Amino acid sequence: MTFNDLIDRRRTNSSKWDKMEKLYGVSAQDGLAMWTADSDYATAPCVIEAVRDAADHGAFGYSWEHPQYLAAVQWWMQNRHDWAIDTDWVLTSQGLGNAIALCLDVWTQPGDGVVIFTPVYHEFAYKINTAGRRVVECPLTRRGDSYGIDLEDAQSRLDGSEKLLMWCSPQNPSGRVWSPEELQAVAAFAERNGLIVVSDEIHQDLVYPGHTFVPMDKAAPEARAWTVTLAAASKTFNIAGQRTGNMIIPDPKLRAEMRHRLRTLDYAPSALGVAMVTAAYSPEGAAWADAQVAHLDANRKLFDAAIAEIPGLWSMPLQATYLAWVDYSGTGMDHDEFVRRLREDARIATSSGPGFGAGGETFERFNLATQRSRVEEACARLKRAFGDLQ
Repeated sequence: MTFNDLIDRRRTNSSKWDKMEKLYGVSAQDGLAMWTADSDYATAPCVIEAVRDAADHGAFGYSWEHPQYLAAVQWWMQNRHDWAIDTDWVLTSQGLGNAIALCLDVWTQPGDGVVIFTPVYHEFAYKINTAGRRVVECPLTRRGDSYGIDLEDAQSRLDGSEKLLMWCSPQNPSGRVWSPEELQAVAAFAERNGLIVVSDEIHQDLVYPGHTFVPMDKAAPEARAWTVTLAAASKTFNIAGQRTGNMIIPDPKLRAEMRHRLRTLDYAPSALGVAMVTAAYSPEGAAWADAQVAHLDANRKLFDAAIAEIPGLWSMPLQATYLAWVDYSGTGMDHDEFVRRLREDARIATSSGPGFGAGGETFERFNLATQRSRVEEACARLKRAFGDLQ
């Protein structure tokens, strides 16, 4: 199958399609699901073949150790991101949402402050609040067509009770690819304030031509004693439902603390998820991932061109991810009116900007990881829904 072959995900327990009417009032029968971050096309053939092989084998009992899986993770990081890791550094979680929760559980206590740079992935604040920790918002600054970091302002917002910094790289929702110098500055900021950095790098493979993703650990190896990297194949290969992610922890002390917590929870990864990631992190998977980025690149150019034709709307140029960040402040509309037009007139479900924290109030996030025909349809609907703007 190609990236443009339509797949009907309705009535398959897909949260993206089957949950959007409940959340947004947009029916899957006539609506477009452009909110939650998973893609609408089939995963790589090598991953599907791994599932077939497992099914053909027919036995799904307990599994024990996964050296091929760890070797695949190591190979991927070295060959795709020029990042040399040791397989001993890799601990597996039930996806990165679970990894975020685990990091909060292991390295913070109720009432501790957790630093985030907003607007940022909404699950950061949700999980911090759910765990009874305190969100410390440090707004990113607009610099030209993207975001920058104001560490002086961030410093002024800390009171010394903070224990952890949740970092997002590449950045969600803006698609910003941070430079090595910026990453080094964040690592030094964390050291000055006694913070463990948890770097969510789940979108690391979805980077557009002209930009290079650098892992936090590669940019600032001197910060290994206080850095944890979260990575997964889930966004790249659309296998988030397998709930398989990695916490890459070079520091022996931090790694021992997390390993102990995993043991107390009796956690071990799913054998099928391990098989799928092992197949994905391969030369065949790499070739497929490259083809996907080319598809997404064309989608984002098409979408941005359409947004540029609508007076008052502006789409932040993506450097990475498949998540377009659209500002509607130029329309003069309040948030409720813009969203009403999106949901009632255009019949498109998007992720609400205010949910990403300070700085997201005038934005909506659109998922472009879908077939070209659906992006074209979304563009046409948006032009009709906002056709009265001059």
